[in-house]
Amino acid sequence: MSFRLQPTPPARPNRCQLFGPGSNTKLFAKMAASAADVINLDLEDSVAPTDKDVARANVIEAINTVDWGNKTLSVRINSLDTPFWYRDVVDLLEQASERLDQIMIPKVGCAADIYAVDALVTAIEAAKGRTKRIDLEVIIESAAGIAHVEEIAASSPRLVAMSLGAADFAASMGMQTTGIGGTQENYYMLHEGQKHWSDPWHWAQAAIVAACRTHGILPVDGPFGDFSDDEGCRAQARRSATLGMVGKWAIHPKQIAISNEVFTPSDEAVSEAREILAAMETAKANGEGATVYKGRLVDIASIKQAEVIVRQHEMING
Repeated sequence: MSFRLQPTPPARPNRCQLFGPGSNTKLFAKMAASAADVINLDLEDSVAPTDKDVARANVIEAINTVDWGNKTLSVRINSLDTPFWYRDVVDLLEQASERLDQIMIPKVGCAADIYAVDALVTAIEAAKGRTKRIDLEVIIESAAGIAHVEEIAASSPRLVAMSLGAADFAASMGMQTTGIGGTQENYYMLHEGQKHWSDPWHWAQAAIVAACRTHGILPVDGPFGDFSDDEGCRAQARRSATLGMVGKWAIHPKQIAISNEVFTPSDEAVSEAREILAAMETAKANGEGATVYKGRLVDIASIKQAEVIVRQHEMING
């Protein structure tokens, strides 16, 4: 471990982030009643250019009037290469109540993008006397974003989460696919005449997790486009969880249960983690730095792994 300790990420449930277009007000109540931990009201890709102003007004009214319970409430603004984003930020912070928790910034390519939004948010908060600090989440969805992922992760104390946006990322990288997440038909290895499919998003996810964990930010997997393929979505979520991501987007309500299932530690995993912690406490009392649990060696590193599972369980149930 470096002399610089790894920061602890925000303690909030983030298993599933449910998206819905700001132009479709019929969805808001259903989103609020869903089992998603985070609600993302969208002003960006799911809203037509001609509907941007109406969608923004809809979202502001929904923030002020819908009962969102204890969910994290986020709004995805338009990207900084459009003429819409500044009005998104200004109107949200000047007209929406302090129920708004977070602004999501898409297509982030460098730390300066975060600085621009942070500066505007800070000025409006001061001018309007807002007492609740707005958090930021960014989406990595370009070659520049992944190349600068660590400087982005270190860019602002407001930054609490980072997601991978697979579709725009694939387009920016020139990947020969129209799929959004999951394994891709032509990304395979051949062994003794048999095809074995691997994960083309793995390296980008690992880079995001490393940057996030270095700077105390929640790493989140993005969308799985084929919402008719439950097992494909579940497999993608399990790979993401294994890599250290804390949750996944849902672009359809049926994906919520899958994300919650995968990113909630099972009763068996929690029980085993607590047993490992108890075994190590006994070992320490006996002056030992390691012990044997169910036929395998456990040591100080095992404690850290077990503590992650127990903390996650307690946070979700707390």
